[in-house]
Amino acid sequence: MTASPTSPQGVVRGRPRAARGRPHSSPRPFARTATPWLYLAPALVVLGGLLVYPVCQLGLISFLEYTQAQVSGGQPTTFQGLHNYAELFRDDQFWRVLLATVVFAAACVLCTLTVGCALAVLLTRVRAVPRLALMLAALGAWATPAVTGSTVWLMLFDADFGPVNRILGLGDHSWTYGRYSAFLLVLLEVVWCSFPFVMVTVYAGIRAVPAEVLEAAALDGASQWRIWRSVLAPMLRPILVVVTIQSVIWDFKVFTQIYVMTNGGGIAGQNLVLNVYAYQKAFASSQYSLGSAIGVVMLLILLAVTLVYLRLLRRQGEEL
Repeated sequence: MTASPTSPQGVVRGRPRAARGRPHSSPRPFARTATPWLYLAPALVVLGGLLVYPVCQLGLISFLEYTQAQVSGGQPTTFQGLHNYAELFRDDQFWRVLLATVVFAAACVLCTLTVGCALAVLLTRVRAVPRLALMLAALGAWATPAVTGSTVWLMLFDADFGPVNRILGLGDHSWTYGRYSAFLLVLLEVVWCSFPFVMVTVYAGIRAVPAEVLEAAALDGASQWRIWRSVLAPMLRPILVVVTIQSVIWDFKVFTQIYVMTNGGGIAGQNLVLNVYAYQKAFASSQYSLGSAIGVVMLLILLAVTLVYLRLLRRQGEEL
């Protein structure tokens, strides 16, 4: 009579049952998920301190009665709920400033994207020396502080000593006196200091497009505009999304150029935008709660515009 190959304890000769067919150990799912966040933790802590905390404080102050009396300690701070927002929305000047801000920002974004994309295509058509000169000039404009750039543009368009009026034969025309001419002057300065970002980013994207694709379109007889519209723009759409969103955020919250070039918002506030309007409410009038409410409204508008834009691109099947 032969012995059974398996012992009563369920162990195969020379090999435990637990080891039979057991896969090799792999890293735990939690460790795989948490490791990237551990590397990002220092940056997230810094961003939280620089962004999250001020935004939370901004939202909190917008629900309080917070004026110079509360800042100095003369009166207690009281909770007002939505009273500040109701007062803001009843103000006709707020709606006029909001409309002016939206129109001005849209014009700045459109002009910035047009100039930046056109110069990016031009960079691919010129030789090395002109390309380097254009890149250096654009980066110089980009690196110029907003206060310095605004002051230089005011000197160029000065009614008495500016060279622009002399070249155009406009005499002592004041660009900052009229509402639309002042907005136009600020728009030119904003585009001048903003287009280099679009130009460099789009140029890098064009250089990544295979040359065979552009050559094939040229052999088919497509014009430069048709190549851009039908070939380059669809391939560069993820890059264009980034520069568009960045331009919307930057141009919607323009402050320095308007404040410096129109002396705080123009005559009787004719050139006010939301950022300057919030500054006047908070610091010139000491209505810090109303200024904070304007800041919250601006934040919500920017979030809504960005989310709607991304949603429309998602519906078109774009990978972002």
